[in-house]
Amino acid sequence: MSAAVPLLQTVALSKRYPGVLALDDVDFELRAGEVHVLFGENGAGKSTLISLLAGANTPTSGEIRLNGEPVKFSNVHDARRLGISAVFQEFSLIPTLSVAQNLSLGDEPRKGGLLDRNAVRERAKTMLADLGFEIDPTAPVSGLTRAQQQMVEIAKGLRGDVSVLILDEPTASLTDKETQRLFELVARLKARGVGIVYISHRIQEIAQIADRITVLRDGRKITTVGAAATNADQLIELMSGRAIEQIYPHIANRPGDVVLQVEGLSSPNGVRNASLVVRRGEVVGLAGLVGCGKSELFRAIYGLDAVSEGKVTFKGQERTGATVRKLLDEGLFYLPPDRKAEGLVLGFTSHANITLPLVSGPLRGHGGWLRKRLARKLSAEAAARVELAPRNLDRPVALLSGGNQQKVLFGKGMTREAALYVFDEPTVGVDVGTRSALYKVIQSLCEGGAAVVVISSDLPEVLHLSHRVYVMCRGEIAGELQGEAINESRVLNLFFGSNESKS
Repeated sequence: MSAAVPLLQTVALSKRYPGVLALDDVDFELRAGEVHVLFGENGAGKSTLISLLAGANTPTSGEIRLNGEPVKFSNVHDARRLGISAVFQEFSLIPTLSVAQNLSLGDEPRKGGLLDRNAVRERAKTMLADLGFEIDPTAPVSGLTRAQQQMVEIAKGLRGDVSVLILDEPTASLTDKETQRLFELVARLKARGVGIVYISHRIQEIAQIADRITVLRDGRKITTVGAAATNADQLIELMSGRAIEQIYPHIANRPGDVVLQVEGLSSPNGVRNASLVVRRGEVVGLAGLVGCGKSELFRAIYGLDAVSEGKVTFKGQERTGATVRKLLDEGLFYLPPDRKAEGLVLGFTSHANITLPLVSGPLRGHGGWLRKRLARKLSAEAAARVELAPRNLDRPVALLSGGNQQKVLFGKGMTREAALYVFDEPTVGVDVGTRSALYKVIQSLCEGGAAVVVISSDLPEVLHLSHRVYVMCRGEIAGELQGEAINESRVLNLFFGSNESKS
């Protein structure tokens, strides 16, 4: 940590694309045995910087130094050969191959000139065991959960002699238990002298793992600070140029008629005897650790999963087991937590995605023809409400940043009025600037008379937005809080199953 020569260093590094200066004159250094976090909004230059460090792109100007010596990478293999390995947010696994085959891809052990399948399996078994990942090496990648795929991707990144490890949002798909296992792995790597470049939007996570933090904004380096010498509010202000009070809006609380009432709901997906009420003009938070059942509860309410017991009443009518289409048509909009797997059609444009819920209804004219002019009008209005730039409407969603993809997902709910909006992990993997824009949407919906439910694993989000909070633990509602009783210590007590009751 105190070595005079950094393990990895950039000097005046820049990257220009046609019409865009993505990285502007950035100085950065990584010491052996440290976790150095890159922090910034989407578009700040984090992904561009790590792509240059990993050899996936080449800089327009500036220099990269490894152990004090200038280096140039033509491709990722050049960087890997020198000990720099990256685990990017987008997986590079081949779904049709097994875990073991993926882990040996490009470096397969051979025996007598032929592939040694036993050695492939044993190597993978040893790698996974060393990392503490409980995954069957013979399982096809296509059958793994996203969290398991993330673990395989990390294992793949650690293959060989690695001196620099780059981790891009590695915990976005992991449970809390899996995250802690990853942090234990990071601690072991640090002890071996491995330098780790780490990207995350989760401020609580950064405080737990970082040694130093470099803040980027609009492609430029703002500052580098010691993790112990800063706090969450200061980081947010450095990243966005705004104080935290400007991120979370004050949402007026004017509770009205009951829109949703759930009584004793149980489901095969792990929810047990859950009851709650949601009214117009209020934001209800649903909080809990990953895997507590909070998402599963509303998947059952919305008809995505089965209901085994209990009753769901929506707008005064029993709707237990109703279909998604029926509830959507009656005014219940649900935003799923995984925008890529469930929320968006990545090959479609933003315009097509935003108007997709209307195609079988309001957008059909005489003879079944699509009313294209109306569709364009509605998508433009929805884009304006979620602060999605008009130029992005005709771009395929796959080409947008994560923050803009999330805005498109929100936009799908803005094309028609709904009585209840359910946002499940509404700001996962997005920057503070995008969060602020999406929180304003939630504010406008609530103050416009709609009921809003925010399901979130991000505790500050729940604390700042909610008028009432239900906390779930092990598939059950552990308690309800409202008003001044909504604070961090009470919510955390309920996270772990205390018997604190409604306050």
